[in-house]
Amino acid sequence: MGNEALSAETATPDVDYRAIQQSPEFQTLRRTHRNFVFPVLGACLAWYVVYVLLAGYAHDFMSTPVFGSVNVAILLGLAQVVTTFAVTMWYVHFANKRLDPLAEEIRDEIELDAAAASVSEVNR
Repeated sequence: MGNEALSAETATPDVDYRAIQQSPEFQTLRRTHRNFVFPVLGACLAWYVVYVLLAGYAHDFMSTPVFGSVNVAILLGLAQVVTTFAVTMWYVHFANKRLDPLAEEIRDEIELDAAAASVSEVNR
């Protein structure tokens, strides 16, 4: 609803998304993103699978009391939550430092090209 009104007011220039996707800058951005995400995802999935396997097959180990009524299973379950928050914070830091500058550079180039195209269209 709001987007339709906005798009009716301002004409957006045609952007060649395929050319952008094939540009070296975009390839660097994608490679940088994947080099971070895939290893971290693999480690987190492995950690989760280990937890599930331990819960399913290592009942004696998981029920080992640590203190009071807290056992190993509860601590490892809480560690899963902590891991999720830690990885999220790590990714946000990584994205702010490494991904956002690359994406901003690509966006600025697109906006400059669009501005140049609109100026040349006005001059016709």
